[in-house]
Amino acid sequence: MSSNNMKRLRNIIIALSLVSQLAAQGVDTAFIHQISQHREEYKTHFLTDPRSPLRAQDTAYLDFYAPDPAWHIPARLTLTPEAAPFDMLTYSGVTRLYQQYGILDFEAEGKAQQMRIYQNLTLIAKDSSFRDYLFLPFKDLTNAQTTYGGGRYLDFKTGDINDNTLILDFNKCYNPWCAYSDGFNCPVPPRENHLKMEVTAGEKGYLKKVKRE
Repeated sequence: MSSNNMKRLRNIIIALSLVSQLAAQGVDTAFIHQISQHREEYKTHFLTDPRSPLRAQDTAYLDFYAPDPAWHIPARLTLTPEAAPFDMLTYSGVTRLYQQYGILDFEAEGKAQQMRIYQNLTLIAKDSSFRDYLFLPFKDLTNAQTTYGGGRYLDFKTGDINDNTLILDFNKCYNPWCAYSDGFNCPVPPRENHLKMEVTAGEKGYLKKVKRE
């Protein structure tokens, strides 16, 4: 058996073990399978994107919180079509033109929370097919502790909005590629998306030491 197949088998065994453990704790097994499948697809994307900072052996160092349906949260979306475009800074120092698409109000950790969601106007200008894409960068109190210090991201499409509601599944939040390598223009989450709570869901910090130039 090749090393890649052995790694896939090991990942499957780990996933099945996790499913069994969480199921024993009363967590919805269908939800666990959904998040596990999402994460396998996420890892596969690194192997198919020619710009990827990771190779097959590197994906073994990706780390995640256990799936938790408590972080599958509905948010009320208020559209802001009159919002002015602005330059969002990236960690490489360059900027990209974004526009606020709306304001998200939700409850987490027993408190009212609010964040902004955006459209990447620079990307849309290059490829109009991205007009339906929405981007939610955020920071929280786990950053530089158990998660990447630069914050994490969630992606959506406008079709995900239902009756002015968007489901924020923080189990699917992921690291910017700057967490794995230099040379990428990763957006810095705007201050209005700095949550004063710990989001103990989604991707954790990368387990392999990253060489910085």
